[in-house]
Amino acid sequence: MSAISLGQATILGIVEGITEFLPISSTGHLKIAEGLMGIPVDDPAVVGFSAVIQVGAIAAVLVYFSKDIARIVTAWVRGLADKEQRYHHDYKFAWWIIFATAPIVVVGLAATPLIDGPLASLWVVAVSLLVGSGVMWAADRMGRHKRGEDDTDLRDTMLVGSAQILALLFPGFSRSGATMSTALMLDLDRVAATRLSFYLGIPALTGAGLYELKDAVGTGAGAAPLVVGTAVSFGVAYASIAWLLKYVARHSFNAFVVYRVVVGVLLLGLLATGVLSA
Repeated sequence: MSAISLGQATILGIVEGITEFLPISSTGHLKIAEGLMGIPVDDPAVVGFSAVIQVGAIAAVLVYFSKDIARIVTAWVRGLADKEQRYHHDYKFAWWIIFATAPIVVVGLAATPLIDGPLASLWVVAVSLLVGSGVMWAADRMGRHKRGEDDTDLRDTMLVGSAQILALLFPGFSRSGATMSTALMLDLDRVAATRLSFYLGIPALTGAGLYELKDAVGTGAGAAPLVVGTAVSFGVAYASIAWLLKYVARHSFNAFVVYRVVVGVLLLGLLATGVLSA
């Protein structure tokens, strides 16, 4: 493919920044945007570019939650040196995040040919958007929203972390949507579910971006578009994080469910009529 232009990189950076942490599927929206701009969604360079600009969004999480992350990492380091510190929730939570990231790493490496091939289809995105909407709607109603962030344990973190696999295999399901829905089913409140989703996204998405960097740079994506796309995604993602945390503190996930259904149905229509190529 020809190199992604700076204009296309800017648009994709905006899409990534808005959608990465909203439960509406950043991968799905990136693929839709790429399809509308005539960019082949299954090209290795495009897949790599999409993964790398996610690092900009992850950097936004690191900055936004810098105090919390510093507290957790400090507790983890202290616990490694002092047994008495190992009873601290932050020390255990750091290990839980590490353990909960392992499943998506294993599946991601094992299923790379499928993820970069047939599962990259926009048909998969459309169906996943709709199925994920149903899961989110049910989770928001089933959950009792009675547990806070300090109530999480290893079981919670492992289940929520493993839910990321759904979004990895079925772009459109949404990593944020899958993790938040699982957390809600475990009776976490909406803010705790959202924050846990953020924390789990840091190692998973950073690892994916670094792993795909060689493909993004080596097969046509170009350094300048990568820098622009990553920088734009950082700024937009930071604003999205601040907005989302305020929103979920007072509202249900209904608006996201409705939006996902609308986008999924429209995408099916565009694919069925040949306006978009899968």
